[in-house]
Amino acid sequence: MQKINKEEKIELASIKLKEKVVEGIQKKKGHDIVILDMAQIENAVCRYFIVCHGDSNIQVTAIAESIEEHVKTSLHETILHREGYKNAQWILLDYGDVVVHVFQKPYREFYNLEALWADAERNDIVEKLNI
Repeated sequence: MQKINKEEKIELASIKLKEKVVEGIQKKKGHDIVILDMAQIENAVCRYFIVCHGDSNIQVTAIAESIEEHVKTSLHETILHREGYKNAQWILLDYGDVVVHVFQKPYREFYNLEALWADAERNDIVEKLNI
């Protein structure tokens, strides 16, 4: 049996966290989920940026709350910092290695984080269809 080192443990934890965040977004039907892998970006503040949007401030709040609840119950991870719940135009959830941005669509288009971090490896998550 092969031992994994500290860096590998941290990477595996980040991958699990990233997956649980996406599941939390999908529970509340968040749109256009994009994962930006920041590992190759010099001086990046985190490993992953996850970006999505909702159709209203109510949905944006519901998505953010779903993420927090799902991560806490499945991984027992607590959030380091959150902001934006007051107006719910752009909610930021900071888990250290994973930073989540939940926008209303017009604000997502205006700030265009995906273009700002275009050097990052991009992974678009296909939305599940209810058939």
